[in-house]
Amino acid sequence: MELQKVDGRKARGEKKRRAIVEATLRVIERDGVAGVTHRSVAREAGVPTTAPTYYFATLDDLLIATLLWSAEELCDDMLKIVASGGSAREIAQSLAKAVNENRGRTLAEYELYLLAGRRPELKQAARRWLDLAVEVVRPADPVAFRAFLAAIDGLLLQGLIADVAPNGDELEPIVSFLIRGCDDFTVAPREE
Repeated sequence: MELQKVDGRKARGEKKRRAIVEATLRVIERDGVAGVTHRSVAREAGVPTTAPTYYFATLDDLLIATLLWSAEELCDDMLKIVASGGSAREIAQSLAKAVNENRGRTLAEYELYLLAGRRPELKQAARRWLDLAVEVVRPADPVAFRAFLAAIDGLLLQGLIADVAPNGDELEPIVSFLIRGCDDFTVAPREE
């Protein structure tokens, strides 16, 4: 058996790149998109001030990478629930967590998402999470699934602007209504 040689420099580079992207989301969480500079991200990531510009030549490149990473993380979390036939209760609890204990992160993600409406270079990255969701779940009814995702976006935005964010018990009947008649988004079999 031949062992594959691991390129240590490449692995360290990927680790640093990810740390920069994660730091960018934390900066947005704390200071908004306006607070994102290569310097502020470097400080947050604990890397040399030249590192963000080495990996991301422009702030748009950095924001796009952050938006893509965030979309994939969001998809992983939500789709694990939906694809496994998750109940309305599980989905509601996940949404409640997003607008309560993870409120800052959710706000940062939506701030990035909405920035794409003003910055055309971010649009493709913003749409990525919808495409990823449909691709991963491969729902039997893609229209119903996209409507469900749009409603989830609405629930999250409403939760973020509420004086008191809703809890899982308050969201559960709404989620139940959304998934009623949709066969709980039964995942279509993958074509081999």
